[in-house]
Amino acid sequence: MKVEQLTCNIGAEIVGVNLADAIHDDGLFAEIRAQLLKHRVVFLRDQDISRAEHVAFARRFGELEDHPVAGSDPDHPGLVRIYKNPDQPIDRYENAWHTDATWREAPPMGCVLRCVECPPVGGDTMWANMVVAYERLPDDVKAKIADLRARHSIEASFGAAMPIDKRLALKAMYPDPEHPVVRTHPETGEKVLFVNAFTTHFSNYHTAGRVRFGQDANPGAGELLRYLISQAYIPEYQVRWRWKPNSIAIWDNRSTQHYAVMDYPPCHRKMDRAGIIGDKTY
Repeated sequence: MKVEQLTCNIGAEIVGVNLADAIHDDGLFAEIRAQLLKHRVVFLRDQDISRAEHVAFARRFGELEDHPVAGSDPDHPGLVRIYKNPDQPIDRYENAWHTDATWREAPPMGCVLRCVECPPVGGDTMWANMVVAYERLPDDVKAKIADLRARHSIEASFGAAMPIDKRLALKAMYPDPEHPVVRTHPETGEKVLFVNAFTTHFSNYHTAGRVRFGQDANPGAGELLRYLISQAYIPEYQVRWRWKPNSIAIWDNRSTQHYAVMDYPPCHRKMDRAGIIGDKTY
């Protein structure tokens, strides 16, 4: 096993490993998990594994969850199929910096994503280190957001294009949860900037210490939220991965954001993703 760091702040490629072996090899799995915590996202090439093996490996991290909007493999619950083809309208949901499913009370711990088919050029995915994003904020901003909490919404994202009855039913199933703006990583204890494209607003901004007049709250709160979300856009915090069939990315969803780059012409892009159930935030 060889680990090649890809950037100074995030990402590493693991070479010389077959993930199917890690299903039963405790030592190998422990080393992969350690590299994941260290590098936030790890990549592997040439992983010609079955969907059953994909699910079995991901389950070593924890139980898997389906997605209420994206389709799952009927034979492998927990394996979400993110399939694009030339005949369907372009789906822009993934074309934004986000942390998966923060519209859940307990967002995913992480994901294992395998490329089934991809364009010859284009369709890369990028990840950003949100621990470094928090660490490098100005001290006055850190002080301002230390106790802030924010709402995250599936209704305002995946539900936005639905008819109103379906949109409201989706929100009833997944009421907008409240998460801390600065999350503590449950394994490493690191502080993580935890707002993204699913975040709609701060829920406790409007206090006497922050608001004198209306404009202090609006647009003041909105401008601060946009500034915080934009930290993921900084190239120094990012890594970019070019897909090939049977390439795999494993990422820590608690400390990263990612962005699927939709720069490819109409063609097939098929990805299988196993999302691992996480913990409530604090």
